[in-house]
Amino acid sequence: MRQVVLDTETTGLSWDKGNRVVEIGCVELVERRPTGRTFQRYLKPDCAFEPGAQEVTGLTLEFLADKPRFEDVVDEFLAFIDGAELVIHNAAFDLGFLDYELARIGVHLGCVRDRCNVEDSLALARQRFPGQRNSLDALCRRLGVDNSHRSLHGALLDAQLLAEAYLALTSGQGEIGFAAAEDPARAIVAEFAASGGPRPRITATVEELAAHDARLAVLRKKAGGRAVWDVLMEEDAPMDAIPA
Repeated sequence: MRQVVLDTETTGLSWDKGNRVVEIGCVELVERRPTGRTFQRYLKPDCAFEPGAQEVTGLTLEFLADKPRFEDVVDEFLAFIDGAELVIHNAAFDLGFLDYELARIGVHLGCVRDRCNVEDSLALARQRFPGQRNSLDALCRRLGVDNSHRSLHGALLDAQLLAEAYLALTSGQGEIGFAAAEDPARAIVAEFAASGGPRPRITATVEELAAHDARLAVLRKKAGGRAVWDVLMEEDAPMDAIPA
C-alpha cells in the first residue's frame, strides 16, 4: 500500500473567508515504511495573514512574494498524491483548503477525495485515546516521537512528525494483515530437533516460595479473598469461574 502523509499551512483558519494555502508538505510511505520521497512547496497566497496565523508558521508575505502560486505547482502536487491513501491530522481542515484551491483553478480538477482515500489520524487518535488531548504535539509526547525541534508549524516537518506518530499509533497492523505478504520462496523455515537427554528440572528456592506466597497474599486481599492463581490451581476449575 502506498500512503502519503500530508500537512498544509494556511493564512488563517477558514478557506470560506478567503484564506489560502501557503505551504504543502508530504511524506511518502510504502507498506508502512518511509521511502525518502517528499513533496514540499511554499506558495504565494495573494492575501494577507489573519492575526495570529503568521506567528504560528513564522512565514511572512515578504518571504512568500517570489514563491509559486498553487496553480503553478498543482500538476506536480496531484501527480505525487494520485492513487495514494492520504494520512492527514484533522483531515477536514486540510481537505477544505485543498479543494478550495483546486476549485479556484477549475471544476475539471475535482476534489482530493476523487483521487485518494483519506485516513484521518485525529479520528484514529480519538478512538484510541478518548477524552484526551490529541493534537500532533500531544500525540508525539504520548507515543515517544521526538518533536523538540518543532518550535514553529511547518508543513513538511509536521508531515514527518505525523508519519512517525501515525506508525506508532497503528503499530501492530502489519502483523494482522496490513503489511505486504511475504514471498514464500524467500521464507526461511527453521526446524529444531529435540535434543537428547532429559529436560532440566528447575525448582524454586525457599526464598522464592516465600516471595510467591507474599505476592499471593497481596493479590488475595485486592481480589476479596481469592486470587486467579487459586482458581487455576483448583482441580477441574471451569474457565468461567476465573474472575476478570
